[in-house]
Amino acid sequence: MATPQQDVTPEFAVAFRDLMLDGIIRELPITKKVLAAVPDAKSDYRPDPHARTAWELAWHLANTDVQFLDGIGDLKFSMNNPESKPKIIAELIDWYEKNFTRAADKVRSLTPEQLVTPVDFMGAFNFPAVFYLGFLNNHSIHHRGELATYLRPMGSKVPSIYGGSYDEPFQAPGSKTAA
Repeated sequence: MATPQQDVTPEFAVAFRDLMLDGIIRELPITKKVLAAVPDAKSDYRPDPHARTAWELAWHLANTDVQFLDGIGDLKFSMNNPESKPKIIAELIDWYEKNFTRAADKVRSLTPEQLVTPVDFMGAFNFPAVFYLGFLNNHSIHHRGELATYLRPMGSKVPSIYGGSYDEPFQAPGSKTAA
């Protein structure tokens, strides 16, 4: 099992939390755009028999973001699924925004000492709580990119993620036309 660094200071943990959490929160609207581009009528699309369906992947992306934030905020990972899941993409986006914001606020309220508390991640890792924000960030970006590759084959438009796409060209802030 990987173990925590012993030289992580509470001051570093607060700075790391603030940097990572602010970045993760800035990703929320981008993730919501990708989720919103999944057409409900094609949510069972699967590009390969071994791949998740678009719905399964969208749910995994949204739910795991919340589970990571809850695990960090609770200083314990349970990775339990909610009893009732959203049924359509609009409900998923509402669920995601509400629960993401709630869980992110919980992480924001952790004390410096809590941030450096070692937290077991299902026997695989045992890192200071704050370090799992990096796992969350990488996991979310990975699966959001995976979901984005499903969009065009499903007949949907690909939103701008980190730059323009064919369907949503880059626009400079304040610009009314695509660059």
